[in-house]
Amino acid sequence: MDNSQSLAARLHQLAWNLWWTWQPVVVDIFRDLDPSLWRQQNHNPIAFLAALPSERIEERAAEIALESRINSAFRQLDEYLRERHTFGASACSILQRSPVAYFAAEFALHESIPIYCGGLGVLAGDHLKAASDLGVPLVGIGIFYAHGYFRQLINESGWQEESHGQVDLHMLPLRRAVGRYGRPVLIEIPVDDGPPLLVGAWRAEVGRATLVLLDSDVEGNSPANRALTAHLYGGDDRARLLQEIILGVGGIRMLGALGMQPGVLHLNEGHSVLAAVEMARQRKVAAGVAFATAHRDVSIRTVFTTHTPVPAGHDRFAPELVIRHLGWLQREVGISPEELLALGRVNPDDRSERFCMTVVGLKSARYANAVSALHGHVTRQMWQILWPRRPESEVPIGHITNGIHTSSWLAPPMSALYARRIGPDWQRQMCGPETWEMIEAITNVEFWEAHQAVKRRMLNYVHRHHVKGGDRAVPAIEANVLTLVFARRITEYKRPGLLFSDPDRLAKLVNAPDRGVQIIMAGKAHPHDDYAKRVLQKVLELAKDTRFRERIIFVEDYDFGMARHLVQGCDVWLNTPRRPFEACGTSGQKVILNGGLNLSVLDGWWAEAYDGENGFAIGEDYVHSDPAAQDARDAASLYDVLENQVVPLYYHRDATQVPHAWVERMKHALVTLAAYFNADRMVRDYVRECYLPAAGGVPCAMPGMRSSVLANR
Repeated sequence: MDNSQSLAARLHQLAWNLWWTWQPVVVDIFRDLDPSLWRQQNHNPIAFLAALPSERIEERAAEIALESRINSAFRQLDEYLRERHTFGASACSILQRSPVAYFAAEFALHESIPIYCGGLGVLAGDHLKAASDLGVPLVGIGIFYAHGYFRQLINESGWQEESHGQVDLHMLPLRRAVGRYGRPVLIEIPVDDGPPLLVGAWRAEVGRATLVLLDSDVEGNSPANRALTAHLYGGDDRARLLQEIILGVGGIRMLGALGMQPGVLHLNEGHSVLAAVEMARQRKVAAGVAFATAHRDVSIRTVFTTHTPVPAGHDRFAPELVIRHLGWLQREVGISPEELLALGRVNPDDRSERFCMTVVGLKSARYANAVSALHGHVTRQMWQILWPRRPESEVPIGHITNGIHTSSWLAPPMSALYARRIGPDWQRQMCGPETWEMIEAITNVEFWEAHQAVKRRMLNYVHRHHVKGGDRAVPAIEANVLTLVFARRITEYKRPGLLFSDPDRLAKLVNAPDRGVQIIMAGKAHPHDDYAKRVLQKVLELAKDTRFRERIIFVEDYDFGMARHLVQGCDVWLNTPRRPFEACGTSGQKVILNGGLNLSVLDGWWAEAYDGENGFAIGEDYVHSDPAAQDARDAASLYDVLENQVVPLYYHRDATQVPHAWVERMKHALVTLAAYFNADRMVRDYVRECYLPAAGGVPCAMPGMRSSVLANR
């Protein structure tokens, strides 16, 4: 550590490593320097420091005795980066020379880097951070979207409108990826019959891990090709296919150009599966073997994770489009167009079948997994057709249940409580059930007050933001009222309107004397999903009904920062997917750590987590053959659980106004769930069950892979 550096220089070094995104003490330093400017710059330390003169930093540090805090944070980062006694150092020696290459179409690390859409990006960001904490050698590969995802605006009629800005590269902690001589690296990808597509990259440091973001907006490309990486999940089929070629083919080529030789490929969802095909092409050329042999060898070192049980979520492309843009690969490896297309077809002989990227992934990976126990069952059902001679139970797709990066989502007051009552080193032992048993010793009053402090902060956040509710006035949000939060992507299968299906019954709930309910909602509908927009519009129209006294509040422009506040401060996190279409649903896991409770359909992670006392369940663990009947049953169950379980338990108070039975349930949720549903456990599972066997070239042990909550308690 260089002791001669100025405070400003040390702050810049802290800002350039995204380790700060899960270090509240560092965030507090930036905020305390100038709270107003920090909010104005969207909690972005690069932009914040650019707007704050160095002399002002020195003055402010002297005013509030900040120098020792800055030096302490700088020393902590230095020690973190130098630490050698990690899980990865002892358990992943085979990966030290050839790391895991973790591919995902989006990475959500913080709201100030808006290159993500939702759940997949949050999961990828949490995986990267947890790998860093554990010292697991891993490099992330994604795409830099110059326009990011869209900003949401609700117009006067309640209809969602979208706008796109330009992400200012100069205000992000990204540096051009450079080669041996310090020059920016460019790789080439053949496209059509014209000149090759040029792709550059940006690098971000995420603790000990590295993130490489590919970018086609470079000189030498046509305007159309420069725009290919501009938007996340935008454009027509051609643009989407080319993005996936950039991610997969370009990602492998970029890693090689940067001198990184991955020992394992981890491909998340179908967007990135062409990485395995490109690596097989390279092996075929280098070793002079048949493409089928090279593809088999690569598959032994490839992990494929599917994240969606919704059929529409699996990308499919017209055969002629695939041959048009991948014909060069087919010719180079010496296979016919039909042999290439067969990689993405369930029935290789069906020339009309579209090319499915998920099929490519399943055929290219010896280690395939879903992201929860129920999702594993659904995925084996969905893709058994690829193994027609095997019973469903022997389809080689396992599951590793998702988890959340604790430090990224835990509110500081709750973290301080755990440090006091469990011990300052509690996060290193958080995968041990015995760690969380110590929660029982915390008094109900202390636990309740810690969560109430977080809830008040969340409600203040909602007050500060542009809200839609009632007659558009800022609602009188009350800290002593039971607060339900529904915040997620607005789409049909998540059924955002389920709670509002019986307005009369809902009105009785929200207006009950001395035991009412307030509802906070947030979420974006896809720009092309008019059905979801109409559902959102109906909910917003209902919010204007005078019966609800501004008790239904919609907060615009849902993002990472808003999600962090809402999962931390809610009393109840509401999740109403149509079972079994929720692959995992990690937002509810974030709530548990902050003292909230889940009210959810028994889908995704909740199907394996709920024990009858650690939250609340909607409906049963079976599915009606008629979706309309299922929706009606679930709506009736939702109202019944709210009326007869949730509300009475929350408002059952003693003279101190502490709901002891409710707090006992909050604590029980932590004791039964926190040790398992975290990204530390998740990454360890991937290391043991996928990465190490794949790195050693060990044949697949599927379907023996299992990571059920029961097996790990």
